Amino acid sequence: MPTLWFCLVAFMIAMYVLLDGFDLGVGILHLGVARTDAERRAVIGSIAPVWDGNEVWLLAAGGTLFFSFPVLYASSFSGFYLPLMMVLWLLIVRGISIEFRSLVAGPVWPPFWDLAFCLSSALLAIFFGAALGNVVRGVPLDAQGYFFESLWTNFRFGSDAGILDWYTILVGLAAYFALALHGALWVAYKCEAEVAARARRIARLGSWAILAMTPLVTLISLRIQPQILLNLSAHPWGFVFPAIALASLAGIFFYLRGQATPVKAFRGFLHSCGYLLGMLSSVAFGLYPYVLPARAGPALSLSIYNARTSDRALTIGLRWWLVGMVLAAVYFIFLYRRFAGPVHPGETHGYD
Repeated sequence: MPTLWFCLVAFMIAMYVLLDGFDLGVGILHLGVARTDAERRAVIGSIAPVWDGNEVWLLAAGGTLFFSFPVLYASSFSGFYLPLMMVLWLLIVRGISIEFRSLVAGPVWPPFWDLAFCLSSALLAIFFGAALGNVVRGVPLDAQGYFFESLWTNFRFGSDAGILDWYTILVGLAAYFALALHGALWVAYKCEAEVAARARRIARLGSWAILAMTPLVTLISLRIQPQILLNLSAHPWGFVFPAIALASLAGIFFYLRGQATPVKAFRGFLHSCGYLLGMLSSVAFGLYPYVLPARAGPALSLSIYNARTSDRALTIGLRWWLVGMVLAAVYFIFLYRRFAGPVHPGETHGYD
């Protein structure tokens, strides 16, 4: 049961990254891929029906984490209090910027909200990546399962490292490029004409950046977190997850070649989903059974065994989780089928 809930939490986080990830990517590229006000309205219109629903997965992942691994929830939310508050404010600013752009007219406010949308999306991508880097690197947990880290110290990896050091910033930059590529492929699929062409050019550049960042981050992570190699040595079938990521990245390159078509754009976006899923699954596999490694070693680390709730609670919760997932699946299938296909000129879904 603890292993099952570990997989369910990983699934919830992966769904958030896949779905809200392209929303963040669209925000990152918003000022670069769209030049005129009409183009920017079209770009926002490409995510208008789904962006707020996509963010529900973040809340659902937090709720699932709170229920299944309460010790991890208490430890991480207290230790990462400052960056979590920063993420919360960035989410607020991003949501306000999307909504207010269509509500407050004038020569000043739309450009202001465009800038807020772009900056908040970029910072969120970097912060989420840095958070993942902290989990892989480990935190200074004490015997009671709590920790405190400064936002930064000297940016060096070591016992006195802060939340931001050279490794976590590197992972943050990798997340930035990955989500920017994800968003560019979404815009290339959903938008038309010049906007789609610019998105494809940005996606080509982003794919080369990801091709360089992926092996770099992987090799450093293997050196920093020995549990990854231990799991791969004990269970060689785990190599299937990085293989999925590499195959998906090759697919992105393939579908960015030649003349653009809606089918190729959609398949390129699906391969971007595969890349993100492969990378996130590789991290989850590499860390198992730990949910928050300690820098001092396994003795102080939080695992699926010492951070979980009771088996009875996990069994009862699984039934309600399945009901909730069925309802969520029906809603998202209806939503994405309802707004499938490219966004045509004038289709801003109220964000005009």
